[in-house]
Amino acid sequence: KVLDRPSLPPSSTSCASSRGPEAMTGEFTIRTRKFKQNPLLGRRQFVLDAIHPGMANVSKKDLATKLASMYKVHDSQCIQLFGFKIAFGGGRSTGFGLIYENLDKMKKFEPKYRLKRAGLGAEKAGAGRRSKKDTKNRRKKVRGKEK
Repeated sequence: KVLDRPSLPPSSTSCASSRGPEAMTGEFTIRTRKFKQNPLLGRRQFVLDAIHPGMANVSKKDLATKLASMYKVHDSQCIQLFGFKIAFGGGRSTGFGLIYENLDKMKKFEPKYRLKRAGLGAEKAGAGRRSKKDTKNRRKKVRGKEK
């Protein structure tokens, strides 16, 4: 006898993810725990629980847009989500979230690698390590007045 799993009733924190016709659409629910205001760093920080039955995972962009509507954030780029672990058996994920007051505070206090992930990090200028070594070794081989 096969039992049908009842679907979750739509609540205020559920959202249908839509990323094109080929993507699987499903609903997910989010809850925040250990919510803290951190005025020195200009952010709110929390542990985020996402419940997504029938879906492998939920994209951070979908979670960020949902959080932006929940906490009335004017710019969803000020939200950083990271460290997500999916519970064994699927259907539940837990991660960490930060909501900054503005982009200036975010650029000041966030690590460079997370800023790059969010598309806010500055690109490195100059030649790479390998090409510098190659030009140095080519210069050593040059004879005569070219040096």
